Amino acid sequence: MSVATDIDPVVDQMTLYESRNPTRRWLHVSRREWVLDAVRRHSTNPRGSALEVGPGAGTYLPALASGHARVTAFDREHAFLRNAREIAEEYPNLRVVTGDITRCELAEEFELILCTEVIEHVARSEATLRELHRLMSPDGVMILTTPQRYSSLEQLQRIAYLPGVIQLVRWVYRESIWDDGQVIEEHKMGVYIPFLAEFGGKLGRNVARRLEPRLGSGRLSWLLWTQCYVLRK
Repeated sequence: MSVATDIDPVVDQMTLYESRNPTRRWLHVSRREWVLDAVRRHSTNPRGSALEVGPGAGTYLPALASGHARVTAFDREHAFLRNAREIAEEYPNLRVVTGDITRCELAEEFELILCTEVIEHVARSEATLRELHRLMSPDGVMILTTPQRYSSLEQLQRIAYLPGVIQLVRWVYRESIWDDGQVIEEHKMGVYIPFLAEFGGKLGRNVARRLEPRLGSGRLSWLLWTQCYVLRK
């Protein structure tokens, strides 16, 4: 969940992985671990190049920089660009580029492209996907994650952001809440059960963990929060 606040958005994003709410923390940490594992498995050319579109708090930049000779972080948000430049001080093979991915001026091709939790925030998502496809090398892969539109969490978030309701949501979580080619791998994750997630503590998280693999392999997989893909050109 996310709603604009005056808190540093980089700090705000990192709060998700350290949430005091077990279910909220599990939802974000499990996605992060899936992405990191996918990055490691598909970083097969240490002399190659990688691109992350919308690096946000920079969670994945160190892993990308450790597995590729050249890495580009591409964003248009000032706070995230500043944070990426700070990370680049430790990884000299990381460069930071400012721009709009729907009108991207990058001319090179990349062996690995990472775009996680970005597409849903772009008005011209089809144009974005075309640009990402253009930037992939002929044998490259793209790792993409985005929320499922009709998942329980996405539906409840629409209610959570209504005037007067968001104050209650912030009180419940007591944390920052801000407005947040060819498929070769596919994975769906993230069970959200209202009230059990907020008030069930570790029991609520454990119930969600047990339900996740059952829902993910059946007809109700649309209820899961995040869809994850690895795509080849």
